[in-house]
Amino acid sequence: MTSSLFSPPEAAPTDERLALLTLRFTPHLGPRRIEALRAHFGSAAAALAASHRAMQAVPGLDRRAADALGDPEALKRANEEWRRAAEQQVTLLFRGLSGYPAALDALSDPPPVLWVRGPLPELPAVPRAVGIVGTRAASPGAQAFTRMLAADLARAEVTVISGLARGVDTAAHGAAVDAGGLSVAVLGSAVNIIYPRENARLAGRLTLLSEYPLGTGPAQHHFPTRNRLIAALSAGTVVVEGERKSGSLITATHALECGRTVFAVPGRAGDPRAAGPHQLLREGAVLTEGAADILQELGWTAGPAAPVPELQLEQARVLSALAGPMTLDDLQVQAALPLAEVQTALVMLQLLGLAEEVGGRWVRR
Repeated sequence: MTSSLFSPPEAAPTDERLALLTLRFTPHLGPRRIEALRAHFGSAAAALAASHRAMQAVPGLDRRAADALGDPEALKRANEEWRRAAEQQVTLLFRGLSGYPAALDALSDPPPVLWVRGPLPELPAVPRAVGIVGTRAASPGAQAFTRMLAADLARAEVTVISGLARGVDTAAHGAAVDAGGLSVAVLGSAVNIIYPRENARLAGRLTLLSEYPLGTGPAQHHFPTRNRLIAALSAGTVVVEGERKSGSLITATHALECGRTVFAVPGRAGDPRAAGPHQLLREGAVLTEGAADILQELGWTAGPAAPVPELQLEQARVLSALAGPMTLDDLQVQAALPLAEVQTALVMLQLLGLAEEVGGRWVRR
């Protein structure tokens, strides 16, 4: 998979980078106001050097924000943040400068600064990346499906993007990197504060991305905000499970606002966790039963095929019959083989990493 490894930050930032970081730490300035300042004055450095009177002509800039510009504390924090990032091998990316993901231009409020730890793939206006989101309380079947989907996408050289939450997110990240692919976790905390803590080891295998400064802990209002980044960084977002009012549906809404494709995985009727995807399907989301549906909808080739172990006849027959989560009895009927041969084949397929049992049902990996 093509990716670019960022070098550690330089010893001292350029004027424009330091200026953008200073604006990021200036009170009363959000992404839209920072971009308005840069657009009006031509650069962040010029905005910081402008007179208070000149600030009055900037659209959307109120008196409090204008008064805050030039605060020496903001410059102090910017210099300190640059030093800490260099020490912790964290890369800072700045909107409008090299390395910043062009995909985020689809947002109305792209972050002026990103904090990144790990290799980041090229993320052009329409990236070869797919977001996979879903409930933290995912069913065993949904987690198994997510692992299969993420692994297949990774083998097709698609970057898998999610939010490192429990449940669907964790399954997606883990399966993607296990398959040899690249996965990006967009955090609701700083890249040096992993949440939930049990995902610390998994986080070490991922690229971590955040719009929050180092040391920022998770907060409830951060997660809906970070969902817009997942949506924008992906050509399409897949919702595996989620209730009608959930973060997954918020991500899907952001995806539509960015002009991205929304995919939904059908679930069991009556299950509240299937209500969100079913609502999206009624609204026109692409019904998704596997990676092939996503690749076809987005017009992508599958990439180089992963090597498939040589299988015995019975093993190949059982694997071919395993079209979705199936009980042993259903699989025996579909494969038209004696029960003992199906069981033996499943043991070998499990050892080869091609199948697994989840919640009493067998699924492909």
